[in-house]
Amino acid sequence: MNKVGSVEDAVSEIRDGMTIGIGGWGSRRKPMAVVRAILRSGRKDLTLVSYGGPDVGLLVAAGIARRVVTGFVSLDSIPLEPHFRRARSEGTIALTEYDEGMLYWGLLAAANRLPFLPIRAGLGSDVMRVNPALRTVRSPYPDDTELVAMPAIALDVAFIHLNRADPGGNGRYLGPDPYFDDLFCLAAKRRFLSCEQIETTDDLMSGGPPQTLLVNRSMVDGVLHTPNGAHFTSCVPDYERDEAFQREYAGTDWDTFRARYLDGGEADYQLAVKR
Repeated sequence: MNKVGSVEDAVSEIRDGMTIGIGGWGSRRKPMAVVRAILRSGRKDLTLVSYGGPDVGLLVAAGIARRVVTGFVSLDSIPLEPHFRRARSEGTIALTEYDEGMLYWGLLAAANRLPFLPIRAGLGSDVMRVNPALRTVRSPYPDDTELVAMPAIALDVAFIHLNRADPGGNGRYLGPDPYFDDLFCLAAKRRFLSCEQIETTDDLMSGGPPQTLLVNRSMVDGVLHTPNGAHFTSCVPDYERDEAFQREYAGTDWDTFRARYLDGGEADYQLAVKR
């Protein structure tokens, strides 16, 4: 089955108020071409679930996000994402902040269609104070251990970015880390994979070890061909993070940056960053 489609068609499935999952980690292998399309779409009141980086920053700065569910929002080499930090300081977005492992556990619960999963993380920390809705449960076995009941983090739509994919939705990462992109897909009702290159299934299967085939066609509803689509985050080994551009992003006021790079379409953006 050929699932190749356009970024615009994928983004058109988002409705105001939805919960959107974005794969990658910090400023690494983010589906930034999709994020830029979401920014242009004019959607609003979205809840973003992400191990956050500039994906969160762009959508927060554009006024599209209402809430962020995350374990952190960082640009990696720049510790704090500037637009997210400003929005939190000014109180313009809501935040659900979990331990990184708790976020993973919440996605895992949703992927397995469970209402929650027990976890030790969070006990004895301010995570419980800042998330008063969290509950604990006791083991039904003789140990009687108290554990956090981490609720499932169900997603309406998820977007991930990988190095290679075939038209049917099988996808491979070539870098050192899968992050949790597979769980974002499994936790969502609709799942879209953007990629650097689309290959035949035979070429994809022979392109690396089996464990790097992170997602399969049953986990993906659409394949989006977006060369350089993770820019300015990294997508190794295809390219590293564009540190000079990231510094420009972090150090430029939003209106100027948006006018310079984001007011046009994706082709305009890619042309602008190559100048």
